[in-house]
Formats: sequence, C-alpha cells, structure tokens
Amino acid sequence: MPSIAVLGTGVMGAPMARHLATAGHDVHAYNRSPEKAQPLREHGVEVHDEPAAAAAGNDVVLTMLSDAGAVLDVAGRAGLAEGQIWWQASTIGLDATERCAQLAADAGATFVDAPVLGTRQPAEDGKLVVLASGPGDALDTLAPLFGAVGPKAVRAGEAGAGQRLKLAANSWVLGVTQATAETVALTQALGLDLDALVDAVDGGPLDLPYFRVKSKLMVDGEFPPSFALTLAAKDARLVGEAAAAHNIDLPLARAIAERFAEADAAGYGEEDMAAVYRLSAP
Repeated sequence: MPSIAVLGTGVMGAPMARHLATAGHDVHAYNRSPEKAQPLREHGVEVHDEPAAAAAGNDVVLTMLSDAGAVLDVAGRAGLAEGQIWWQASTIGLDATERCAQLAADAGATFVDAPVLGTRQPAEDGKLVVLASGPGDALDTLAPLFGAVGPKAVRAGEAGAGQRLKLAANSWVLGVTQATAETVALTQALGLDLDALVDAVDGGPLDLPYFRVKSKLMVDGEFPPSFALTLAAKDARLVGEAAAAHNIDLPLARAIAERFAEADAAGYGEEDMAAVYRLSAP
C-alpha cells in the first residue's frame, strides 16, 4: 500500500489523513499551524514539524491547503523527489495548477491534479468525490487512497482537467448559495414563512437538499463553518479568472464574486459560506 504525506491538516486535510490511516496506509502529516496536526497522532499518523520531513521517503505527497500561495510555498519546501506522486487536492485555479505541474516536473515527481468535491461533513464521513486528472498509471496507484477518502473518483483526463472540473462545480455551488440567500431574504421580506416555500417545491425538480440545508442556516441566523466564506470568496474569484482567461462572459459569476468578497470584507469570512445571506437579510 502506498505511503503518503498529508501537507495541510485543516478542516479537510485532517479527516482525510484519519481515513487514510484507518485504511491501513502509512500516513505522515504536516500543518503550518502545528497544533492542528497533533490530534492525528491518536490515529497512528506521524506528525512532523517541517514539510520536507513529512514528505521524505513517502510514495505520495498530498497537499490540501487554503490557496495557491500556501500550496506553492509548502510544496516548494517539501523537497519533492523523483518517483514521488504529488496529489494536489486544493482548489487553486488554472495558472497555479500549471505552476505546480512545472514544480513537480523540475523535481522529477509525477503531478496529479485531483481536487475534491465536499465540505466538512463529507470529509469527516469519508464521502468526498475526487476529481482526478493525471497519468493513468499514477491514478491507478492512487486509487486506494482515493477510495479511503470517498466512494467516488471521477477520472477527468490529463492533469489540469480536475481543477477545471472543480471550478465548474464551484460555479454551480456558489450560484445556488447566492440564489438561496436572496430567495430566503425575499420570502421573509414578503412576510412569508420559509416552510411554505419548501412545501411548494417539495418533491419537484426544484427541491434541492442543498437549498434546505443552507436556508435553515439562514433562517436560524447561525453559520457554523462547513465551508468558510473566505474560501468561497477565493473560489468565486478563481471562477471569474477562468472565465476571463477563456473569453466568456459570465455576469452572474462576476456578481457573485463581488458579493462574496463584500461579505468577506464585512467580517463574515470565518462563518459558513451561507453567511453571504447577512448582506441581504431584511
């Protein structure tokens, strides 16, 4: 079974490391905030103070970090080696993915771009969806690792396709979140109970489980982070950058990026992305 170094043990990386260890893999970990990695010792994970120490001698290096800058910094200090597979799982956009691929090539490592779909609870439950892209033999090697963190891995093509697929999926998620926020605000402003709206769409094609979950947070006014708004704002920006790079006009994506940036600037960044509702609340 391939051994793996998990670089980044936050909301997503920590449960992924636990599931990998539970599946019987030799797991090493590093986190920029060392205290966040320490609980993993209880699950048989060896925790290191530096990324190079965590990565050394392992078959696979996994990065699960907040943004492109963090990924490139930590991966650059990890000392990627010839023959290693770098599983890059963070959402970092198109340009940064190309830079990661070059970093791997310079080190003689194989680059696999495989971000995941899912937030805190799916990560905790081992139900992430892996959007895997890269050389077929490397994806075959990683298959048991993918299976440890989720029941489904979509093979998207050559490295970089996974990141593109993630941006497309994120565009949908961000759009639904913003639409939910505005719909809840409008329902309340019209003096209606949200239960009436839920009942109206119940069982039909517009009845989204996601709408039910996020709208409840909005009505309750409590936003424990499943996916932090500040990260959603980053992802919205990446969607906009991808659209601009491919010469397509996405006015809704632009508006959503501006809205999430505004909510982040208003101080809601550490709350769940559903907190964008606070800007619309009556």
